[in-house]
Amino acid sequence: MALATGVLLTMTLAACGGGDTTSATDPGTGGAEAPASQDPTAQGASAPTITELLAGGRVLNLAHAGGDVVHPHSTLYGFAESVDAGADVLEMDVQLSADGVVVVIHDLTVDGTTNGTGEVAGFTVAELQALDAAWQFTGSCADCASPPSDDTYPWRGMATGAVAPIPGYEASDFRIPTLAEVATAFPGMPLDIEIKGTPETGALDTAAALAAELEELDRIDSSVVVSFSSPVVEAFHQLAPDVEVSPGLDELVEWYFNGGQLAPHYRIIQIPPEYSGVQVLDAAAIAKAADAGVVVWVWPSDRSQENEATYTEWIELGVDGIISGDPAAMTAAVAASNDGASQSGGE
Repeated sequence: MALATGVLLTMTLAACGGGDTTSATDPGTGGAEAPASQDPTAQGASAPTITELLAGGRVLNLAHAGGDVVHPHSTLYGFAESVDAGADVLEMDVQLSADGVVVVIHDLTVDGTTNGTGEVAGFTVAELQALDAAWQFTGSCADCASPPSDDTYPWRGMATGAVAPIPGYEASDFRIPTLAEVATAFPGMPLDIEIKGTPETGALDTAAALAAELEELDRIDSSVVVSFSSPVVEAFHQLAPDVEVSPGLDELVEWYFNGGQLAPHYRIIQIPPEYSGVQVLDAAAIAKAADAGVVVWVWPSDRSQENEATYTEWIELGVDGIISGDPAAMTAAVAASNDGASQSGGE
């Protein structure tokens, strides 16, 4: 059982998935501006701490890679549109460039989303930011190298200046951002950060650089860090014990399937709903998490789950947050659930 469940969670732990999307939006003109006092991009804005988020008692809308179902993956444009759509937290993946800069990109290569090819670690940050991070995003999928014949690449060329950016945005908003750029652009937004890779692929170096950068950015208490690799999570926790962390693969397998105990510093688990027909998220899992004193953030394991109806189903099941590829749909799901609860309470 441990071997089978290990394979299951090996394929499902990481909160960032690939593959085609089921829906996408056309390039917009930017969302309505929030009042200055509530604007998470405003100079001097301060993100709520993770403790404050968890104490809020509401279901959180975590924008997965800047809402990668409806926006180009892991771009400042996607993060900004997600904020406008009502996201509470920005979720992202990080790794190191060749010159040691913490950059925000999901895959270990640039091939999936950009007009380049090769491993991320083989590019300097300047070389990475010369690429078009919206190159493969179409109206039907996030990383389409060969889209349907009637599909288009509406964001392609904005990063390079070949096409004028959407009003309100700049060319740099469609490039691969650094972590510092994201944190600085959205000072009022908490961050959920996944360290990509394994110790063998340099993730321990990423963990060390990330720990130092969160200190420098004053993001110690407004960030959550997770990794597919339990040794990476442990290494990061040793370097930055005051930063919130979520358990990696080994801890989740032992806790979920084998009756083990989570370390007391864990307050958040991040899990998928299912994999290969095996249910991971259900009422029993929610109860088990409650008994362990941890909250449950769930991420869709299939793009067909990225919709208001599925988000609503999970909210009603009792999850505490959803790492959503469509933050606007998640906002609608939260509102609908709140309305339903209010009506039930009034009967």
